[in-house]
Amino acid sequence: MTTKMFKKILIANRGEIACRVMKTAKKMGIKTVAVYSEADKEARHVQMADEAVCIGPAPSRESYLVMDRIIQACKDTGAQAVHPGYGFLSENEQFAKRCEEEGIVFIGPKHQSIAAMGDKIASKKLALEAKVNTIPGFNEAIDKAEDAVKIAQGIGYPVMIKASAGGGGKGLRVAFNDKEAFEGFTACRTEALNSFGDDRVFIEKFVEGPRHIEIQVLGDSHGNVVYLGERDCSIQRRHQKVIEEAPSPFIDPATRKAMGEQAVALAKAVNYQSAGTVEFVVGKDKSFYFLEMNTRLQVEHPVTEGITGLDLVEQMIRVAAGEKLAFKQEDIQLDGWSMECRINADDPFRNFLPSTGRLVKYRPPQEMDGVRVDTGVYEGGEIPMFYDSMIAKLIVHGKDRTEAIEKMRSALNDFVIRGIHSNIPFQAALLQHPRFVSGDFTTGFIAEEYPHGFKTDSVQPADPKRLAALAAFMRYRYLEHIKMIDGQLVGHEMIIAKKFVVVTGARVGSKEDPYEIPIRLELKENVYSVYIEEADGVSRYDIVSNWRPGEICLHATINGTSKITAQVERRGTKYLLVLDGAQFECMVLSPLGAELQRRMPVKVPPDTSKLVMSPMPGLLTTIAVKVGDAVTAGQKIAAIEAMKMENTLTAAQDGVVAEICAKEGDSLAVDQLIIRFE
Repeated sequence: MTTKMFKKILIANRGEIACRVMKTAKKMGIKTVAVYSEADKEARHVQMADEAVCIGPAPSRESYLVMDRIIQACKDTGAQAVHPGYGFLSENEQFAKRCEEEGIVFIGPKHQSIAAMGDKIASKKLALEAKVNTIPGFNEAIDKAEDAVKIAQGIGYPVMIKASAGGGGKGLRVAFNDKEAFEGFTACRTEALNSFGDDRVFIEKFVEGPRHIEIQVLGDSHGNVVYLGERDCSIQRRHQKVIEEAPSPFIDPATRKAMGEQAVALAKAVNYQSAGTVEFVVGKDKSFYFLEMNTRLQVEHPVTEGITGLDLVEQMIRVAAGEKLAFKQEDIQLDGWSMECRINADDPFRNFLPSTGRLVKYRPPQEMDGVRVDTGVYEGGEIPMFYDSMIAKLIVHGKDRTEAIEKMRSALNDFVIRGIHSNIPFQAALLQHPRFVSGDFTTGFIAEEYPHGFKTDSVQPADPKRLAALAAFMRYRYLEHIKMIDGQLVGHEMIIAKKFVVVTGARVGSKEDPYEIPIRLELKENVYSVYIEEADGVSRYDIVSNWRPGEICLHATINGTSKITAQVERRGTKYLLVLDGAQFECMVLSPLGAELQRRMPVKVPPDTSKLVMSPMPGLLTTIAVKVGDAVTAGQKIAAIEAMKMENTLTAAQDGVVAEICAKEGDSLAVDQLIIRFE
């Protein structure tokens, strides 16, 4: 059978995944069409495409989710096929069917396959018929909370209560007793109805010590299906994946084969034709159970590409064009280790609140030596409030897991983002956590290790003295730069002192009295030797670096072997160094300057206890109080929407509303005043 490749495809998506698909399409000689909302008219995916069509206002429900406009864009541009990416309409069976009816090829599975796997209850029944391991549970919709309690008792606690149409952590509760089962069922049902318009809820056994491990499958229209190894996606925060890797440090070859064969059996049962992912929960005894099948390209697909050498987007396009898979199961070989960090526009130090605005600086690490960056943004571009928070995906590949971790840590240190906050410090902290490094983690890892959230002191510098030495080096380089200024009198040139005092908080991040580190620095043959004398002896750091004042990334070799990359800034009289997620803020003073600094008065921060300020940029959707209302601690007082999430603001203490300083519908900036209490 001969096939004819597409000449032009439309990408019904935005951001990094739209750019990712375009990259492969252009490699294949296929022209691309972008669609965009009014908020995305300057977006990177619009600039990359051969053609671009505006499909509506900023809200996705008025643009990227409107099937008619996307199909019309295909007709207007002559696009023969549509790649949906992930999210939006990618798993919408109606959209896939509409495309088929309009003579447009949907680059993904057939609508029947999407329908079969899109419903959690129906998909579990299919999995059972295909002899795929399923979690013990009750797979019919449950009507009453009392019934839910009886069913949970029969299965045995703990149980997981899940909405049939749920996803992204919504409509999900874990219950350890009758009371939690009763309340969890009621909450899940309400949440599912509000979020998905479907209040069906089912119950299954909660697997202890769980890992989230998924199998990548690939099928064609000729009955061939293969699996491409597994991805470990257990590092999650509130059911959202943070770090993904392939292969899994937990799975052995026999388990991989068993999981892969069951995933293939399920894909064949629904005549699956494209790239898809079968998700499993794996217990600490390596027992595994089917969760769901994602009938689309996954966010984390690059790690599978890293260990197999396959381009999954290319395979999807070829399958959609009617081609047979060019390889069989025995041809699939796994090479090395791949890892992905999702770089998101949120502030880990403020409970991961969304961060929108302009990317004042955006400099990802260079794509070389096993480092890859998939992104949909550029320096000077905007991160809008209307869509998800992803800025980029950072992917590395190494010969083994240890090398992959080291590459990722180095790449994160070299990833510069300014103008908005990002989760890079959190990612960097995870990469050096002993449990992650050892591979000893479950889906509960982040909740267990950071029960009170991620704070500046959640991660400390591995060697604070080394960062103090780097700060002194920076100060010396600034003084060298000043010394080069013309106009100095001969014989009276500036002399750079050799003694400094690094003044910082007590062991970084402490609120105690400042901690002083006396330092002596000598320069010889381009080596900056820093000596730190303390009660426990003298530490020496020989620093070799071409860093110049004003550069954000400081690359240095220390003591001849240790190569590091730190992000550095000068903020007034202070220096800020960030390395592996740890922040080190200090002043570098002369001995006299340090003595005078001790005598400086401490500035008391203003009292904001009676003010409610916006914790992030966003749209003020609700003000739940009015002037004169008496409120109690924990009461909802306002709601802000940003990046597809509604964030509720509650009163920190009892009080009476004195003034409303903003109105519903306002676009708020960070720390903008909303409510003032008496």
